[in-house]
Amino acid sequence: MNSKVKGYAAHSPESDLVPYSFERREIRADDVEIDILYCGICHTDIHHVRSDWGKEEYPMVPGHEIIGRAKRVGKNVTKFKVGQAVGVGCLVDSCQACSSCSHHQEQYCDNLVTTYGGRDRFDGSITYGGYSERIVVSENFVLDIPENLNLAGTAPLLCAGITVYSPLRRWKIREGKK
Repeated sequence: MNSKVKGYAAHSPESDLVPYSFERREIRADDVEIDILYCGICHTDIHHVRSDWGKEEYPMVPGHEIIGRAKRVGKNVTKFKVGQAVGVGCLVDSCQACSSCSHHQEQYCDNLVTTYGGRDRFDGSITYGGYSERIVVSENFVLDIPENLNLAGTAPLLCAGITVYSPLRRWKIREGKK
């Protein structure tokens, strides 16, 4: 059974975000349902809402810098427990079987599922993002958030933070480097 969720959606590239009720899919064996506490606003969200990068599906509930607490976990979930602080970035699922996925490069998977504006790979339902009360995410795309962090301040790290950090780490940039 799907659950009714409240959020904020754009209904066209020209519209403002307005209150919107929709149904979230039920959790599966490998999913985590998350009560959303905080969601950052990223310029990418604005580009998608405004359809700046190509055709989009509406209504659109954006948001991909999500911090919350695990509300329910599927029967096969081993990494997370109910009540745990968790985060979600720009992906909520992938095939987990292709070459990209097996090399931890899920962002290149032909069957990746984006946090919003994507299609669930099993039932084809549209994905809705973090400007809502809760979200359902494959366990593999949920992040453990340490309890000692400021949860509100952590949300932007799931996009802006990792966008800067990842290449610095990959290219071993240290103090004094340009």
